[in-house]
Amino acid sequence: MRFTLKPITPCDARAISRWRYGGPYSIYDGDPTSVDALLEPRLSYHSAYDERGDLVGYFCFGEDARVAAGRRLGVYEVEPAIDIGLGMRPDLTGQGLGEAFLLAGLRFAREWYAPQAFRLTVATFNRRAIRVYERAGFEPVETFGAPRRGTEREWLLMRRGE
Repeated sequence: MRFTLKPITPCDARAISRWRYGGPYSIYDGDPTSVDALLEPRLSYHSAYDERGDLVGYFCFGEDARVAAGRRLGVYEVEPAIDIGLGMRPDLTGQGLGEAFLLAGLRFAREWYAPQAFRLTVATFNRRAIRVYERAGFEPVETFGAPRRGTEREWLLMRRGE
């Protein structure tokens, strides 16, 4: 399947803000109060569409793809890279589309940002996503954060050279 990225629209932002993943993946649930942030140009959100033109996910590039714990610890300051955040529509997860979806986002970022490297941050429990990222050439850099009674998660920083 081929995916196309375009700047996010208000309609897409509203749809994404209502996505619910369930179980431990609920940390990725959308937030209806986030629509304005998704539309903020400096945060570089883009909608991803399939060949039929259906909204299948989103990407963001840069600051909003970073997690607060990593910012506090300075893990993003170690080397230059473009940070990538992404989400696939909940009903499409677990269907083998992840690698092609991610590679579409990397092609887009390569063309628009010409990065020295790509970087992403993923919750360590999310083994399904980590396997996709590894198949796409990402390697673990470090884990950070500490699980504490639900207040903070452990994260894995991953990197892929250009």
